Amino acid sequence: MKPLTKQEIHDTAVERVHLISKEFSDGFNFLRNYPRSVTIFGGNLIKENNPYYIKARALGARIANELHYSILTGGGPGIMEAANRGAFEAGGESVGLTIELPLHQIQNPYLNKHLNFHYFFSRKVCLAFSAESYVFFPGGFGTFDEFFDLLTLIQTGKIEKVPVILVGSDFWKPFDELMRKEMLGLGTIDKDDLDLYTITDNENEIIEIIKNAPVRHGIKFIHNHLE
Repeated sequence: MKPLTKQEIHDTAVERVHLISKEFSDGFNFLRNYPRSVTIFGGNLIKENNPYYIKARALGARIANELHYSILTGGGPGIMEAANRGAFEAGGESVGLTIELPLHQIQNPYLNKHLNFHYFFSRKVCLAFSAESYVFFPGGFGTFDEFFDLLTLIQTGKIEKVPVILVGSDFWKPFDELMRKEMLGLGTIDKDDLDLYTITDNENEIIEIIKNAPVRHGIKFIHNHLE
């Protein structure tokens, strides 16, 4: 294989920087169309007959029906599809920030609007800066990546404190115990950090938490002139 020239390396870097900048600009402008939203995360391999899928679908419908908030997800299958489906079937705003994958893009069919991303990190930033509340269902590496990224942003004051709700106590309780025993025990987190998230399976409690969360006036309104 012929090595790249300095000019080719430079041109490739410039193209990537331009694409990254465009993804952030397009993402922030896109999110301004949804001033009140809830972002829902969870595993993309969870099937339609799974209790977590059923619960995410019902929750998406209630948020759309009762609170009139947009439901925002990564636009894929599993929990993302369930939440979008609930909002879509309820006549609410069902939105996805989708991603290009090496082999194919998996996009669920329950989206009113979507925006596609090439880079995971720019998509993740937009997901993390977009909502009044964040709901996490059980998932895999991607779900935990997004969860810890969001907690770190809140912990370090990069974004204001917003509700982070963990649904599925059977899944999240052992994780919570690990945090308390190992991380808190080692002094790698403070006791107050354990208050950054709430574990609950009570749908009414989730609705109340979201309803009482303040409307965020950050990235959706500051970037009024991004092109």
